[in-house]
Parts: sequence; C-alpha cells; structure tokens
Amino acid sequence: MDLYPNQRSAQDDLPPDHARAHDSTSRKIDPQRGALLGDHTPNDNDRVEIGPTQLAFSEWAAAGLALPHLPRMREYRWRRLTQHVVARDYGGVLLFDPLNIRYATDSTNMQLWNTHNPFRAVLLCADGYMVMWDYKNSPFLSEFNPLVREQRAGADLFYFDRGDKVDVAADKFANEVRLLIEEHGANNQRLAVDKIMLHGLRALEAQGFQVMEGEELTEKSRSVKGPDEILAMRCAAHACETAVAAMEQACQPGLSENEVWSVLHAENIRRGGEWIETRLLTSGPRTNPWFQECGPRLIQNNELIAYDTDLVGSYGICVDISRSFWLGEQAPRPDMVYAMQHAHEHIMTNMALLKPGVPMRDLTFNAHKLDAHFQRQKYGCMMHGVGLCDEWPLIAYPDQLVEGAYDYELEAGMVLCVEALVSPEGGDFSIKLEDQVLVTETGYENLTKYPFDARLMGEA
Repeated sequence: MDLYPNQRSAQDDLPPDHARAHDSTSRKIDPQRGALLGDHTPNDNDRVEIGPTQLAFSEWAAAGLALPHLPRMREYRWRRLTQHVVARDYGGVLLFDPLNIRYATDSTNMQLWNTHNPFRAVLLCADGYMVMWDYKNSPFLSEFNPLVREQRAGADLFYFDRGDKVDVAADKFANEVRLLIEEHGANNQRLAVDKIMLHGLRALEAQGFQVMEGEELTEKSRSVKGPDEILAMRCAAHACETAVAAMEQACQPGLSENEVWSVLHAENIRRGGEWIETRLLTSGPRTNPWFQECGPRLIQNNELIAYDTDLVGSYGICVDISRSFWLGEQAPRPDMVYAMQHAHEHIMTNMALLKPGVPMRDLTFNAHKLDAHFQRQKYGCMMHGVGLCDEWPLIAYPDQLVEGAYDYELEAGMVLCVEALVSPEGGDFSIKLEDQVLVTETGYENLTKYPFDARLMGEA
C-alpha cells in the first residue's frame, strides 16, 4: 500500500491569494526560507506547532542530515494505527496516554502534567476519523494537523478536576464515544483503550462497549518506524549527542551531579527537545548500585561518572543512550577498565544478532553472557524498543524470561536499545553502556555515534 498518497500540507489547502499573503506578512522562523521549513512545517515564528530550533536545523545541515517530512510522517502513523484497528476487528482505539496521543496526532499539551492528570483523549475510528478531546481552553493545539477532524473537550475524568461528580462527566464522554463509533466505526462495540480512569471504564461498559487491550495495539503499531520517523530519529540522536558532549565538557570536580545533569536538560531544550524521563547520572561510589538518582553529591577528581540519557528530544523522539567516563589525571583502575571492555563486548556482540526474522526468544538465549560476578546486578533487560519513549518489545536475560510474553520476530524498521550494566556486587563503581540500533532489511545499523571513553577502554 502507498502510505503517502497525494500528501498535502496545510498550506496547499489555502486559497492562492491567502497563501501568498500569509507568505509575505508572517514573521519567519528562518527569513531565508519561504512558507515551509525543511521538515515541511510552517515557517512561522508565531506558530502554535512546536518543533526544532534554528540551532538544531543549522547543526543538522552542517552534519549533512536529511530532515523528515512531518506531514508524511504523521500520515504514516495515522495509517498504521488505523490498519491495526481494522486488523483486530475493533470499532476504534481510544487513547489517553500522552505518548500514544503524540503518536496519533503529533500534538502536545503539558505532557508531564497530563501523565498524572489525564485530560486529553483521542478516538481513532475504524474508518480513520480522528477526534481529539483537549484541555477546555486549548482545542487549537491540534488544529495544525488536518488528520485530526474534530477538537472537543471533556475527557478530564480525574478526581481533582471533577470532584464527586466525575461519574457525570464520564457518562457524557462515553456517550460521545458511542455516537462516534456508531457513525465511524460501523457500530462495532469492540473498543481498544490504552489507559483510562476507573469511572471512564465503567461508563464505556455501561454504553455497551467491550473494552479491549489498547496498549497491545499501540505498542505494536509504534514498534516499526516509517522512513520519516527514522530521519527524525537520526536528527534527534545528533542533537542528543551534541548535548551530551556539552554536558561531559562542563563536568569538573567540585560541581554537583545535579549541576552537570542540568546541562543536558538545557542543551536538549535549546534544540527543541522536550524533557528527560529519569535522573540517571551518578558519580564515584554512587554509581553502584545503579538506579540511584543524581543529587547534590560533589563530583571528585579521579573518579567515574555514568549516565543514561532517557531523553525525549527533537520531534518528540526518545534518544536513550548510556555512557560511562573517567574524570581526572590519574588512570582508572584495572578492574574498571576490564568492566568497561566487558560491557562494550556485551553490547557489540548482542547488537550483531539483530536482523529481520530473528525470534525475540533467540536473542535471549544466543546473547553474550556476563561474567558471574556481574550477574546479580545486571540490567533489567538486555534490549528494549524505543521510539517516542521506551517501547515494546523487551528482550529479557535468560533468568528473567517469561515464556510466551514475547513470542514474536524482529522486523525491519524496529529500533532497539542494546544495554549493558556491569556492576560488581558490593563494589564501588558501575559501568553503564547503551546504544540505539535500527533493524534494517539486511541486518542492523547502529544509530549511536557517540564515542566510548578511551581511558576506561584502556586505549589511552
């Protein structure tokens, strides 16, 4: 199927005179361009739609990176979701998760606040008709995307906002969903839902819906990236690695972990990135055990720093890479060098297994095995999918495998983060490494270009 038939930009639908007037009078983000930027979004300094900054565009141009065609990327995602709805014989899919909403519409609204105060929802019906419920004062936030056919309000079904009458709001919302499915979902009462508040679930069931597993649908839809998503990811990866380099360069003895970590946040936002999901940067003995959050500890001379970006960057794409580096004039200890080399061997050996058609279970049992004294504190998974955030699938270590949970094969277009945590039990350091890898038609491509610390690798 042609995923991009007759793709038009919003500018194409304006009358010619209107289009020319807009081009001549609007304030440009880039005065050297016309109506559209290189990613085919409006070159309008006052636009509502968020996107990369001029700094990011200039760095990508210098690096020779091709930009994604965002209207085409949005259509690919919309078509893919719709195809998954139809394939499962559902009337539609109802989305509350902010990342699923971003995937379906490419629109954002107070993303982190929305994760714990769910006020947005999207219904994608089996015929492709898509409706957004947004914050009552901001329906305009998705109007840039013509695939969103209606903007409404009223999906805020949490207690803080509705108090003791949340059930009334839920009944009204569920009735709207029922009427839309009657018209655009062939009245098919099998409705996929990803995440929903308790009153919302009860109200949907009261309307006669059979509520199906929506996360299974969205995770599998998101798992295979289209050509423009991969271009967007390349751009996001470059921006992330540029930000990481600035963070490492800023790191010096006497700064707190928080001060160093704040550089990554600032550099991400400077390029149009959005947030960082975790606080995983630690130094010295605080690297072991792993998963301590960065804090006020002052970094010392001649010690190890490790971090995991978990970064939602440009175009809303997650870049999830990890590095460990040495700070100071003295050489790192031999056991640290060995651990670093072992971690590097682990991820390089494991990513070499990636190609289309490989059963996920085979990755578990054919992978590189960590030394015995690193087993107890190894990472929680060997690999995981990545797109707008950490995504399906998860590739487990043999002792963590749940039979039947991931009986699938790799497909071209999947992107996996290949992990290593080499952390001696009772030790005073950990090595954390992670690369982001694309499964291609013939094998794999490592999208991560950031170097490994030469001193920890024993090369300097």
